Amino acid sequence: MDTLEKIFGSSQKVKLMRLFLFNPQAVFDAKEITARTKVQSGKIRSEISNLERVGLIRRKYFTREILVAKKPRKKRIQGWILNDKFPFLEPLQNFLVHIPPTQYQEIVEKIKRAGIIKLVILSGVFIQDWESRLDVLVVGDKLKRPVVNSIMSEIESVVGKELKYSFFETSEFLYRLGVCDKLVRDVLDYPHRKVLNKIEVEI
Repeated sequence: MDTLEKIFGSSQKVKLMRLFLFNPQAVFDAKEITARTKVQSGKIRSEISNLERVGLIRRKYFTREILVAKKPRKKRIQGWILNDKFPFLEPLQNFLVHIPPTQYQEIVEKIKRAGIIKLVILSGVFIQDWESRLDVLVVGDKLKRPVVNSIMSEIESVVGKELKYSFFETSEFLYRLGVCDKLVRDVLDYPHRKVLNKIEVEI
């Protein structure tokens, strides 16, 4: 992320660009962008203006149903969407959608906050396998569910995409492995990267 920040000027800009590149059909308003990227709202407006000015994103209005005095009302909302006519879109996607292996260890270090981690498998978005059932599989002991969810949200803000993930206590994972659980096999039998492996059985 440090290298990309130096190239593009700020980590905030990289997060916004990835958000739109990973979600080319989605329209986001400023509040959603702030929530998804975890960039301070004060900096969002400036970065959005910059990306809109160069033509990477374009403004698009949409309607949303809100409650007014407990009654549903439709409200016109200003949002932004990726500009599919941007002349450098394809090379930019190839560059920013690729998650380099150098970032894998950063991800492992974040996940370690969730408990005694035994296994971390990355697939899906991390290896550009868009058909994969999971992006992240975590196995460990004394896993704290709220902490895992918070960490994944943090990683999502950097990657720019909602992650498909599962986490298991070691005993449950070994049981699933033994009975050839479909989810586990769908991860292990297809392209993936074991970025941390302390499981004492062959997988």
